[in-house]
Amino acid sequence: MTDYTQQELLIAVVARLLEGCGHIAVGASSPIPGSAALLLRASGRDVTVNVLGSLKNNSFTSGSVELFDCAGQGRLDAFFLGGGQIDGAANINLIGTGGDYPANDVRWPGNFGSAYLYYVVPKVILFREEHSRRALVERVDFISAPGTSPRGVHRPGGPKHLVTSKALFDFDAERARFSLASIHPGTSLEQILEHTGFDFDRAELVPTTAAPEPATLALLRGRIRDEIAEIYPRFAAQAFAS
Repeated sequence: MTDYTQQELLIAVVARLLEGCGHIAVGASSPIPGSAALLLRASGRDVTVNVLGSLKNNSFTSGSVELFDCAGQGRLDAFFLGGGQIDGAANINLIGTGGDYPANDVRWPGNFGSAYLYYVVPKVILFREEHSRRALVERVDFISAPGTSPRGVHRPGGPKHLVTSKALFDFDAERARFSLASIHPGTSLEQILEHTGFDFDRAELVPTTAAPEPATLALLRGRIRDEIAEIYPRFAAQAFAS
């Protein structure tokens, strides 16, 4: 039994991964990454946070246009991407599954600027709360954005980590391969192996993900709950313990 919610744990995990970043942007439908960026700032770090959709925590005045310009100019340190599918080489699929494109059996919203941001943002954190063989596959059905590029391709950006509801993975671009960094409390290595569709590296003893500290929980249940409620009121009402 823990004294924190799963969402609070994931927010704390992501916030730790953002340490050292000076400018963080968070896209749409991303309450946990958004909360993590706000938590880092609330912890006293000197960081600029832009949460798309927010009026209070977003200095961009022209939405995604300014986001893309900022990233292309090298002024953005971290961003978050996900996908209907993510594979062991950190390729992501935002298009769909089954059948031949464009007549897929299942269609998703599409790429938007994901492929571009994947190339230019130095620290891209992949976030997929669902940890299953449906989401974490051996190879994606469609590559919306590639995890790595051939030698000689100018690519200052790319994936560094993958966070799920069960674990934290680090990504090695040279080897195009994930390694299991930590297992979240309440989950076993056997469960990770059972529910992950791709192969990954791991130490003989994989550490348990650190729980949120009391000071972190106090911030989450006060200031961060109030700030993220501006954009995600239902999430704010459900994600944080009293």
